[in-house]
Amino acid sequence: MTERTKVILDESEIPARWYNVMPDLPAPMPPPLHPGTGQPVGPEDLAPLFPMELIRQEVSADSYVDIPDVVRDVYRLWRPTPLYRAHRLEKALNTPARIYYKYEGVSPAGSHKPNTAVPQAYYNAAEGTKRLTTETGAGQWGSALSFACAQYGIDCEIWMVRASYDQKPYRRTMMETWGATVHASPSRTTKAGADILAADPDSTGSLGIAISEAVEAAGGSADTRYALGSVLNHVLMHQTVIGEEALKQFAVAGESAPDLIVGCTGGGSNFAGLFFPFLREKLAGRINPVIRAVEPAACPSFTRGRYAYDFGDTAGFTPLLKMHTLGHDFIPDPVHAGGLRYHGMSPLLSHMYELGLFEAEARQQRECFAAAITFARAEGIIPAPEPTHALASVIEEAKRCAESGEPKVILTALCGHGHFDMAAYQRYLSGEMEDFELSQERIDDALTRLPTVAG
Repeated sequence: MTERTKVILDESEIPARWYNVMPDLPAPMPPPLHPGTGQPVGPEDLAPLFPMELIRQEVSADSYVDIPDVVRDVYRLWRPTPLYRAHRLEKALNTPARIYYKYEGVSPAGSHKPNTAVPQAYYNAAEGTKRLTTETGAGQWGSALSFACAQYGIDCEIWMVRASYDQKPYRRTMMETWGATVHASPSRTTKAGADILAADPDSTGSLGIAISEAVEAAGGSADTRYALGSVLNHVLMHQTVIGEEALKQFAVAGESAPDLIVGCTGGGSNFAGLFFPFLREKLAGRINPVIRAVEPAACPSFTRGRYAYDFGDTAGFTPLLKMHTLGHDFIPDPVHAGGLRYHGMSPLLSHMYELGLFEAEARQQRECFAAAITFARAEGIIPAPEPTHALASVIEEAKRCAESGEPKVILTALCGHGHFDMAAYQRYLSGEMEDFELSQERIDDALTRLPTVAG
């Protein structure tokens, strides 16, 4: 009998609710603070940036939030996404481990990002928003939001980190095809960007700078709001459709539970989307997987950052967020995993990491691309640079299983394809790709400028 390669659910099994992990945590997370008063931020502080429904979801105490039917209708374009058993990778590694990957590259934008872009655009449209601004690193979030805005007739303006803007011109073309306006960040269209360029005309940019520009552009107009592709609670919650489907697919595959769940982390949304529903089952005592976050060594907020209140952006426009941070003006080296080049980490994930609910490690990009080549030659799918971090960890674990004989069940999130990342693969294959050694002095210097919390 031939073993199943992929598990595909019917459209009727698209989740009807998003899962909110916060009520199940053993301790509440620290609130965002107003930088001027040091007091918790209220809905009125967030209203200029977000529609009220997303603000409600950000602070919801409900374990589940219903997904609107009109959002599920757009989800049908690609959801449910397939769960693959990596038989060929297992064979290539000669491992007894059983490796599964949840593949989000089948979405129109080629990544997991539309899972939150679509509801964000919907809620904004429902409340009369005419234009959304945002930042994007590798271009996956910008692509997703431009696609989502096209579904609801909203204008979309995007600040794309300069390093990725130059590395990935076809991501920019993709956004423009869906109707978005795209700027290289830092840009001269905002004061925040112009100030950065005045100090450093050759700046390769960062997500923190791009966020400052997008927030500044959103702040001056009543019909314009801002959309964020990771980090915030409601964004992570929208991504739980990934894990909810994976739970069903594991049952269909005849697996009780993974022994290990691995995901890459930049802001944390795809990792959270995969593991939150499994964590719910773990906290209830039904399963007991090890959960592991993998970040780039060039931007190691979990493993080398400080857990402290910091701005979510470089210019200091956002509330103060308690998170693992390298400092809001830290600018990472231009690694090809542009979506992971964020100075901080989701406050919710940072809190959960402090509670010991998962482990974290950092990896260099050449090791990650080596894993990507191994995976692509076995499984056929060329991964985006971001999930190669998780794949490097998975492959190392599978090799340990080959030595020990342990038939461990491993689940990972393959959050997008790398079809727009061929320049990165070319650099790796030609031997031109370099690893960046991040000195402790650079981290220490950035951390000296953490804001002082009033109160």
